[in-house]
Amino acid sequence: MKRINLVFAAAGLLTMVSCTNRNDQPDAYGTFEADEITISSMATGQLLRFDIEEGMLLDSGQVVGYVDTTDLHLKKMQAIDQQAATSSRLGDLSAQVAVQEQNRENILVEQRRVAAMLKDGAATQKQMDDINSSLKLIDKQIASIKTQSTGITGTVSSIGQQIAQLEESIRKSAIVNPVKGTVLTKFAERDEVTAFGKPLYRIADMSTMTLRVYISGVQLPHVKTGQKVQVRFDKDEKTNSTLEGVVTWISPTAEFTPKTIQTKEERVNLVYAVKVQVVNDGSLKIGMPGEIKLNP
Repeated sequence: MKRINLVFAAAGLLTMVSCTNRNDQPDAYGTFEADEITISSMATGQLLRFDIEEGMLLDSGQVVGYVDTTDLHLKKMQAIDQQAATSSRLGDLSAQVAVQEQNRENILVEQRRVAAMLKDGAATQKQMDDINSSLKLIDKQIASIKTQSTGITGTVSSIGQQIAQLEESIRKSAIVNPVKGTVLTKFAERDEVTAFGKPLYRIADMSTMTLRVYISGVQLPHVKTGQKVQVRFDKDEKTNSTLEGVVTWISPTAEFTPKTIQTKEERVNLVYAVKVQVVNDGSLKIGMPGEIKLNP
């Protein structure tokens, strides 16, 4: 009788273990990934400095290198000299306008004097006509000089824009890391010649990782964005490490669709991608396999 009881007890224990193992099975599998950014050169020239190595942690806004700016600097100095020389012509034209304005004032005085003499019969109409002609000529000369000044002012402004463009190009010659993260891949070395748009390195923020998993159609109604799930990954050959994750995205379309969808059994075979965001404690790496438990 005792032997029979022991057999039933052992069977019950095996049933409980089996149920426990089934309950502990993960609901979905996938791999960890991060938002990778490829940083490219914004200038053409020799890399005079490039202080990064793969695995290095970089801060946002950190200057990690620069491209040779000698040619740009020389062009900028040339443009500055050209702007100064052109601006000096404005001073000459202003002086010419001042001289013509003074001549105009003198002619106006003469015009008033001749007008008075003409009224008294002491001057001729020809004298008055000559003075009026001289006055019109002075006005045209002043207008011509002012037109030249406008053109030179436009030239000075255009050169100023060229200088601003060169300064912007010089600024872009500095390689500034845009985001905080870990250098994944290095594509260039110091002293190499780079070009605009050429990739220099790839970086990713590893502080928060994304586990992309795939769930079946029957699981889909039980998953929603903002839901907390249990994230597991290998600790060793027999045990797992566990972190808390949050569902941030669910694919609106199926990743796989059977050729014919007729029965419910076939409909639940649809697979949907789900992204789970996990705060990385330093253990997670890109491409590492992981799994989730919806109801831990």
